[in-house]
Amino acid sequence: MILAVVLIILTLGSVLFHFLSPWYLTPLASNWSAIDDTLDITFVVTGTVFVVVNLFMAYCVYKFKYDKNRRSEYEPENKKLEWWLTGITTVGVVAMLAPGLFVWAEFVTVPDDAVELEAVGQQWHWSYRLPGEDGKFGAVESRYVSNENPFGMERDDPAGQDDVLVFDSEVHVLVDQPIKFLLRSKDVLHDFAVAQFRVKMDLVPGLVSYLWFTPTVVGEYEVLCEELCGVGHHTMRGWVVVDEQAEYDAWLADQPTYAQVLARLPGDAVAGQAGYALCGTCHGVNGEGNPLLNAPKLAGQGGWYLRRQLEYYQSGVRGAHQEDIFGKQMAPMAMTLASEAAMENVISYIQTLPDTPSDPTVTGDLAHGAKLYNTCAVCHGKYGEGIQQVNAPRAAGMSDWYLVTQLKNFREGVRGAERQDKYGMQMRLMAEMLDDDEINDVVAYMNTLEGSSGTDASSNSGGK
Repeated sequence: MILAVVLIILTLGSVLFHFLSPWYLTPLASNWSAIDDTLDITFVVTGTVFVVVNLFMAYCVYKFKYDKNRRSEYEPENKKLEWWLTGITTVGVVAMLAPGLFVWAEFVTVPDDAVELEAVGQQWHWSYRLPGEDGKFGAVESRYVSNENPFGMERDDPAGQDDVLVFDSEVHVLVDQPIKFLLRSKDVLHDFAVAQFRVKMDLVPGLVSYLWFTPTVVGEYEVLCEELCGVGHHTMRGWVVVDEQAEYDAWLADQPTYAQVLARLPGDAVAGQAGYALCGTCHGVNGEGNPLLNAPKLAGQGGWYLRRQLEYYQSGVRGAHQEDIFGKQMAPMAMTLASEAAMENVISYIQTLPDTPSDPTVTGDLAHGAKLYNTCAVCHGKYGEGIQQVNAPRAAGMSDWYLVTQLKNFREGVRGAERQDKYGMQMRLMAEMLDDDEINDVVAYMNTLEGSSGTDASSNSGGK
């Protein structure tokens, strides 16, 4: 009797939890209400079976409880019951699967007026490409992918010159405009998913998959990778921003075309020497850093990373947090680089400075630090050399006291809390795994790394 009552309580409790739970589907923001309908049908069918089976089991437990004066009967076959069970099961399975087949037929049939847009996945970053005014994508090849050409664009293809390149995990789309996302992976299996749009699809290396939807609600929606793609899988996030026409046009006007990227002039190190004079008062004449002035070493760091941080300081992504005291000092200094050319010149000059490893100041358990660094090495390189393609700067030979400070800043939300600091957000999720002693251990181990694996992956090897 007690077991029967428990089964009934569990069954009714499960049903109540389903209807009263605050955790349910996110608000729908696309045309795919049919997907919600198929989920509702699945819940009804499976929920009905769950309730009937469990209540029947409770009934059997009570009705046929042990009685020494009663004997059980053996009935190996009951054709009438089997026909009923087979028929009911068939109806239930058809009720669940048939609507999904109709929805899938719509899902793979893209409207003629859909605008194409490419989403490119890599460990652990999203980037996007839009066709230019000609409405055609330029050719791409995996063999062309490099730090200078992250999309693998075929340089001589005229159709690709006006392609709009968005090397950023945020992309904007127009509300009420059908969108066809072409999905391409540069390394491993990924999955593009936006919960509010009710769409998801795998990105398989070597082929181009797709999905389509019509965004119906203006707003910002998070993109997740829903396929385990490595240790940084949980940090692979992006955003789709749905705009009205005016906001979309303004965003699109700020994005460079491939032709504009190719036309960018490299920095002039000679001209940058004068611009660096102000930087050198804190960071040192040779970019060696000065811990007394809280200025880290710059020499040897990747130009692409220096560029990003200067832009972050200029835009308020860094140096705005009230607890980032030294970042606040750096922000007005970055504003002295009044043009893109001035910034490129200074960065080019920094690349000419002697790369002398900083003297170690942090001590810790090297053996433990080596184990911890196995995770860091996936992005920052086995030798701490940094890997531009995964947006990870050089760590070996840099100012260890600065690394300790920044890891703590990431962990405590001083860095990586801004939505615009997309790679800082990734680093924040990783730094949260470390306590103070572990930070010292892993940074002390970084001091033992050579910073080079035969090729200088942290060098100034291209544009943004």
